Amino acid sequence: MELHCFDPHAEFTVVERRLPHWSQAGVVCFITWRTHDSIPAEVLERWRQERQQWLRRQGINPRAPDWRLRLQQLDHNIQREFFQHFSTRWHDELDASHGACLLRRPELRMIVADSLRKFDGDRYDLTDFVVMPNHVHLLVAFQDQETMLKQCESWKHWQATQIHRVTHETGRFWQQDGFDHLVRSCEQFEHLRRYIANNPKIAHLAPGEFVVWSKSLGPK
Repeated sequence: MELHCFDPHAEFTVVERRLPHWSQAGVVCFITWRTHDSIPAEVLERWRQERQQWLRRQGINPRAPDWRLRLQQLDHNIQREFFQHFSTRWHDELDASHGACLLRRPELRMIVADSLRKFDGDRYDLTDFVVMPNHVHLLVAFQDQETMLKQCESWKHWQATQIHRVTHETGRFWQQDGFDHLVRSCEQFEHLRRYIANNPKIAHLAPGEFVVWSKSLGPK
């Protein structure tokens, strides 16, 4: 599959409460999902309230279905302010290692890593991922939006089922919602690859507490 960056003039879809939110055929997407206990409820609620207030100051209704599209129509510097502030704080909270952090356990971490690699080159093209103690980041592209939506749900369901078999626990493992971002330029793609590779260092993890994987994209 030939990898592409997001084209705002081509067809794309936005789906709420389902990973990923934005999809466009063949475009690399940066996706994050997290364990259900990875961010304390009070921290998450405060983050959401501040984000809503910021959007309202820009004349955007944060509850409108097209708020993300409206955000993309703002001045580039204003968009950068939004993403730097809110995305950075989101990822900082994840890197604080809240919750049980069950993915520190090698056997559980490899359930996630192996499932991500399983259909690479068949159902999707995966370029990079990192499995952290309480969250996952990946860069991946799909042929079409239906495949993208089904695969993200399949990953999370299968991983949770297998992890519960090992831990003998029940209930939610992954948080239903998450973070996704269609890659908009080659520069951003390379930035996100570096972020994934460096995420364990940023979070001050010791060797053996994470899995990082990256595919060479050089000439064959």
